[in-house]
Amino acid sequence: MSLRQWAGWTGLTLVLVLVTAVAVWRGDILRASLDPQVPFQTYTPPPAPDYGDPAAWALRDVRGPDSGAAAIFFVHSTTYDGGREWNGPIDSPEADAWLKRVVLPNYAGPFARAGAISAPRYRQGSLYTRLTLRDDAREARAFAWRDITAAFDAWIARHPDEPIVLAGVEQGGDLVERLVRERVAGDPALRARLVAVYLVDVVVAVDSLTAEVPACTSRAQAGCIVAWSPVSEGNDGAGQRRLRRALVWDERGRLVDLAGREALCVNPVTGSTDTAPVEARLHQGATNATGLEWGVRPALMAREIATQCRGGLLRHTELKTESFRETGNWADRRKSRPYNLFYGDTEADVSVRLAVWQAR
Repeated sequence: MSLRQWAGWTGLTLVLVLVTAVAVWRGDILRASLDPQVPFQTYTPPPAPDYGDPAAWALRDVRGPDSGAAAIFFVHSTTYDGGREWNGPIDSPEADAWLKRVVLPNYAGPFARAGAISAPRYRQGSLYTRLTLRDDAREARAFAWRDITAAFDAWIARHPDEPIVLAGVEQGGDLVERLVRERVAGDPALRARLVAVYLVDVVVAVDSLTAEVPACTSRAQAGCIVAWSPVSEGNDGAGQRRLRRALVWDERGRLVDLAGREALCVNPVTGSTDTAPVEARLHQGATNATGLEWGVRPALMAREIATQCRGGLLRHTELKTESFRETGNWADRRKSRPYNLFYGDTEADVSVRLAVWQAR
């Protein structure tokens, strides 16, 4: 072959090798691009939010028509990808857009009928902190706790008397679970006002629950915890990875491995810890509310999803329609789903528990 042909074949081979490497290690490459590349101990976090400023809240006591008497404290899931920061600033335009377009309509929406909703912005652990078990990432996730306690103090001061609902999704659920144990369980006045706690897409260790705020064993119960971590039927590998990589709080406020402890599952369809299979006919409604303006109630698809609490996870059948498929870029597909399979069930659950609390 001529020199030109040798150069052409060599170039083509290098391109094929590069394309193959990117295909094989794409996830690792993208994950590495989100690494701040600085130890958390020497990292300077973004400025702390001022929760007296309305700008520190994505929702602040927002009430819809015919809403109930409760005050809802909602902590959102991961919306900040990362890169330069371990903890995202509260004014990141990209993170705030994902929060408003995806998280609030899908996950805060089910609580709109129960009362006035408040959702603080906070210096969340970046998406990268959810993709690695490094000590730096654990410390960054724990750092977000200080913002949530400050937001909770400001919020509860504005709501001294109403029944309260606490809710969190993914990272937000982790923070709410600690909030319940450290700030609510030991306070009789707050416990008396507690309607329920909702921890969505969260792994919670059963032995970390307190007797004062237990798991919900039936829907006719108030002052308890509804928590589930969803995995589709047949996806056993994902279920095993979720439990193997799960981090939970210890008594010193550190995030430690679940390490084989039993995980909590309260089925959102029944509102109980019962482990029997639940038929799809009892399912009260999935929806994709992404992009809807706040206050617009989405259409629900009911009687579609069969569920079962099994092995500490909520196993469920999948919806096959286009609206319930993962979308977005690589980072988006590693955040909370851009739809809610149990929107109607959560909405019904909080309504029933609020009525139970009021009757009690």
